[in-house]
Formats: sequence, C-alpha cells, structure tokens
Amino acid sequence: MNRLSLNVLLAFVVLSAGRAALAQDRAPAERQTLLDLAFTLGESHALRQVCEGGDDQYWRSRMVRLTEVEKADQAFDVQLRERFNAGFAARQDAFPGCDDASRQAEQRTARKGQALAATLSRSMVTQAPPQALQDQAAPETVADR
Repeated sequence: MNRLSLNVLLAFVVLSAGRAALAQDRAPAERQTLLDLAFTLGESHALRQVCEGGDDQYWRSRMVRLTEVEKADQAFDVQLRERFNAGFAARQDAFPGCDDASRQAEQRTARKGQALAATLSRSMVTQAPPQALQDQAAPETVADR
C-alpha cells in the first residue's frame, strides 16, 4: 500500500472510529459530503479492481462500513449506495485495463477521498462534546501510572 492510500485509510478510520452522527442528523452540507465520499469509494473500488482483479473487495468493504456507521434512514441509505454504484460504473467504463493512466486516476481519486474524509472528520470533532474527545485520547500505559 502506498503512502497516499495509507493516509486515506487512516482518515477513514478516524471517521469510522469517532463519534459518528447519524446520517439523518447531519447538516445538508455534510450529507452531500457523505454522498460525494460514497461516489469516490465507488470510483476507488473500480480502479482498484482494474489492477487487483474482480475479487478485490477492499473499497466495497469500506463502503459497507460507512453505511453501518452512519445508520442512515432507508431513503438516504439508498442514495449512498446509488452514489457508490455510479462512481464504480463511471471509473469502470473509463478505465477498462490496468495501466499508468488507471494508476494515476487511482491516486487522484485517493486524494479526493482523503479530502472528503478529512472534511467529515473535522466536522465530527467540532460537534463532539469535550468528554467524547477525552474518551478518544490515547489509553494510559503502565509507564504513565
């Protein structure tokens, strides 16, 4: 995994592990960012499968995790899944084979996903009550005692 992909994964982990607001409780701008992230995850899924093969489910499993964390109402859950599928179809059609162009597209898509995840992560931190932020602090180690 390259450094950029690792950064995207770390940003997504922060998003998933933090105090997630329910999708329907989010502001309209945040809901749009979630839809954009779902589209980007779909693009990433298609681009990764081009080079790794059709059995690779790396980004699809991240999308499943996103829908689990968000606990969206049925209508918004359908929108998230449709956006993922639209992103997948767009990139699958544009890049039928693994080459330098598909790898560059994968990097651009990773940067876009990283930015979207960071935006959501920042909004969650600003909404989290102070105790929730303290609960996410590094655990105490034996040396700290």
